[in-house]
Amino acid sequence: MHPIDCAELYADGRHYDLENEGFTEDIPFYLRLAARHGGPILELGCGTGRIAIPLAQAGHDVTGLDMSEPMLRHARSKLAESSAALTLIQGDCRDFAFDRLFRLILFPFNAIAHLHDRESVDACFAAVRRHLAPEGRFVIDMFNPRLDYLDREPLQRFPVTEYADPDGRGLVVITESSMYDRATQINHIVWHYRIGQIEDAMAVPNNMRIFFPQELAALLHYNGFCVECVLGDFDESPFQSDSPKQIIVAAG
Repeated sequence: MHPIDCAELYADGRHYDLENEGFTEDIPFYLRLAARHGGPILELGCGTGRIAIPLAQAGHDVTGLDMSEPMLRHARSKLAESSAALTLIQGDCRDFAFDRLFRLILFPFNAIAHLHDRESVDACFAAVRRHLAPEGRFVIDMFNPRLDYLDREPLQRFPVTEYADPDGRGLVVITESSMYDRATQINHIVWHYRIGQIEDAMAVPNNMRIFFPQELAALLHYNGFCVECVLGDFDESPFQSDSPKQIIVAAG
């Protein structure tokens, strides 16, 4: 298995939250899932608790697992300001061990794209199966790949987001360039940061393995899962060719 190479992207939870501040539409979906299936709940790649904290605030028994200590540190600071009780653990989604089973195991927000090789996917799915309750569900959220996005001009930069720097250095403007490797199915993305008046203050890699719908279904099948349904968006509409998301609900 190759090491997961996203440490630099997740080096500061404050920036992560500001980069994703406008994205909240998945939270009601996970709240509905939790109400439907119950807990305990395990979130893989929980980051700063963007999803885990609202689930815990709704009264669910939630454990969050993430490799990044800076992300977990920021999650703990947010947790201290809330009324939620949440267990946060630093660890690898490919190799974790808890002494309990979970009725819901969530792999949200394209986090599976950080697993770049089949060995990593197999290891992660095996760990999930060991921890999934007999009546439990494993839920993966991955965007539906768009060929026009993957075929973009590699030297051109495209806008991502902008926000006020948390350290008071001015406006942070992020653009991205990308080059898709068809052989490995990895999109080699670089986020370019302009901070205040400093152009190219940082260049951060964000390499994402692209998973196509039939490929994900096959990987789950050969790892012992039964795909219950595939949704095309957080409104739970059925998956179609032009759906923005591929949200898979699988049983063990």
